[in-house]
Amino acid sequence: MAPNEAEAALAREGGASWRAARRAGGLLAALRDQHLGVILLLPSALTFLVLLVFPLGYGIWTSFFQRHVLDPEGVWVGLGNYVWLFGNREFWHSLTISTFWAGATVGLQIVLGTAVALLLHQPFKGRSLVRGLVLFPYMMPVVSVVLVWMLLYNALYGVINYLLVASGIVGAPIAWLSDPDSAFWGVVFVGVWKYLPFVVVIVLARLQVIPQDLYEAARIDGAGAVARFLDITLHQIKDVLLVVALLRTIFMFNNFEIVFLLTGGGPLRATMTLPILVYEQAFGTYELGRGSAIAVVMFFLLIAVMSVYFAFLRKEPD
Repeated sequence: MAPNEAEAALAREGGASWRAARRAGGLLAALRDQHLGVILLLPSALTFLVLLVFPLGYGIWTSFFQRHVLDPEGVWVGLGNYVWLFGNREFWHSLTISTFWAGATVGLQIVLGTAVALLLHQPFKGRSLVRGLVLFPYMMPVVSVVLVWMLLYNALYGVINYLLVASGIVGAPIAWLSDPDSAFWGVVFVGVWKYLPFVVVIVLARLQVIPQDLYEAARIDGAGAVARFLDITLHQIKDVLLVVALLRTIFMFNNFEIVFLLTGGGPLRATMTLPILVYEQAFGTYELGRGSAIAVVMFFLLIAVMSVYFAFLRKEPD
């Protein structure tokens, strides 16, 4: 073979080797990128698995057993806990109370929160300070909130009863948390007061990005304040209100601490919500299987609510 031909052959072999190495390097880089993505996602996936999937699966599994604290293994009863549950009047009573509790607190939070957000959206002196103070209830620990309101509701020395009696609105102090007729609305008011700032902040943030040109055009067309609110403001914040309603419904339906600390589910079961019933079954009578069954039903009820919500959103025009 001539020297020139040999050099050309070596060049071709070298070029082929270089291209092969380049392809191999690209493949290795792609594999490294894939593995890097998996590695970066692994902590989040493990956290999701440990904190959500495993407890949910274990709770569902436990609901098929008659399991006691003193008998961790338990006895397989299949759907026995669910049969007991749906035939138990206490469950239906607690479900009714939970539904009214979530509906009343969420409805009032949205209506009052929107009203407060509209007020705080208007320019006035000291607005920044007032906006900061509005967040105060939301930042307070729940235990502190409950202690304050128990003092305010107290029939002997509570400020609320003092003002009502002094103004002549009522003739005698009211036992707000001891009377079945008033206990429910007493805890509802505390729940609204505590979590109202959440709605205020979300709605206020949406109000601040509404184009002012819309209001100016409406004024030129002769639209009044009510018309501007209905046609512009409400239309612009509608999607935000729907999201807030879903989030608050899930949270308030599952809320345990406010009602439990204020009334413990009483008086006469007037404030017995499903979370308190779960606590009572699991840690009061130590029927872990029944408590798990109630929790599982709550979970699927909220899944149903979310499904209806998203179905409603799909039907809404853009």
